[in-house]
Amino acid sequence: MGPVVEEGDGPIILAFPHVGTGVPPEVAARLNAEGRVLRDTDWHIHRLYAGLIPGLTTVRATQSRYVIDLNRDPEGVSLYPGQATTGLIPDTTFDNVPIWEVPPGPADVARWLMAVHRPYHASLAAQVARVRARHGVAVVYDCHSIRSRCPWLFDGVLPDLNIGTNGGVTCAPELEAAVCRVAAASGRTWVLNGRFKGGWTTRHHGRPEAGVHAIQMELAQASHLEAEAPPFALDPARAAELRRTLTEILATLADLAPRQAHA
Repeated sequence: MGPVVEEGDGPIILAFPHVGTGVPPEVAARLNAEGRVLRDTDWHIHRLYAGLIPGLTTVRATQSRYVIDLNRDPEGVSLYPGQATTGLIPDTTFDNVPIWEVPPGPADVARWLMAVHRPYHASLAAQVARVRARHGVAVVYDCHSIRSRCPWLFDGVLPDLNIGTNGGVTCAPELEAAVCRVAAASGRTWVLNGRFKGGWTTRHHGRPEAGVHAIQMELAQASHLEAEAPPFALDPARAAELRRTLTEILATLADLAPRQAHA
């Protein structure tokens, strides 16, 4: 039920809070037919990033975000006040379609916070401490994806690359600018701090003044899936092309990270 951690010797940590598809039986029994589709999973994202550069540390969730969302504030505070969003345990899909036959209650939130949410972030924090102790700096790169059209959440079509630093708060300006340069040179559509400015992972772990920099990357699923619908298959050609851009982003961050080192 806990995360899968792979330790690397470089300065970059990849976080995958939404790739999990595990659903405990007691949760599965309460989901409706739509909920059991697990539509809002970040499908294949860990495969997209696998082996892009040497030395990557990865922290990968195993449980579905429908059990509990690891990129939400554990206090239940909205990340985007005044905008549509899903909660700590979602009530609906990103299309505002209910996912429960028997909705979760406060006891469920408390249980899955203890069993899933806290262990994931404790593991991530431990890797941040380990990497920072080795390099004097740690870069948390939070890996996400979402369907390119979700009218309940945003108008129109989402750019391919959605870079989030919570308005420049969670990482050094040099790192933010470097990711934007790679995105612009890629020829893909992109935006900085647009609809997705960085969730709980980025905002909680990003502490540039302490040598910990966090950047969220939300990928439009049209950039790498055959279709944004079941069975959510990875498109090998699209994925290969996207991996080239992601490789350049991570290599650039790895090259720049030592300049941000804290003693």
